[in-house]
Amino acid sequence: MDLSILISNPLINISVISWAAAQGIKALIDGVKHKQFDRRYLSKAGGMPSSHSAVTCSVLLTSYYLYGFNSPIFGVSFVLALIVMYDATGVRWAAGLHARAINHIVEYLEQDHSPEGQRALHELIPKLNESLGHRVREAICGAGLGFLIAMLGHFVRQGM
Repeated sequence: MDLSILISNPLINISVISWAAAQGIKALIDGVKHKQFDRRYLSKAGGMPSSHSAVTCSVLLTSYYLYGFNSPIFGVSFVLALIVMYDATGVRWAAGLHARAINHIVEYLEQDHSPEGQRALHELIPKLNESLGHRVREAICGAGLGFLIAMLGHFVRQGM
């Protein structure tokens, strides 16, 4: 199997770089905020900046640079970016709020149960991840990061 396409495809390269940059920045922000590094932030969903927005917007701008505004690849990238950012700020944000509510209900129920009952409750409903989606500003910052990385990638390719 020839893996050179993974290295030679600018859309794949720019998306991986954008995702890594967004996740790295997210881990750095959390590390400064809590004064300790948590490696889980390198792959965690939610938070500042949105890696969803960074990836889709970097692919969007790179497809524009490579294929132009009227290309089907740019069109698909545009629609995909809109769907992903809408989902990240809407549906996934709401799912995070639901997870928070369920976690509070479980904590309340734990107060009235024996240790055996608490274990059974945790097996039935494990603690849910509450950070699933993004605030609009997190999505905007992620989009800006994606555009910036795509521009840098374009200038690097032009210089080659």
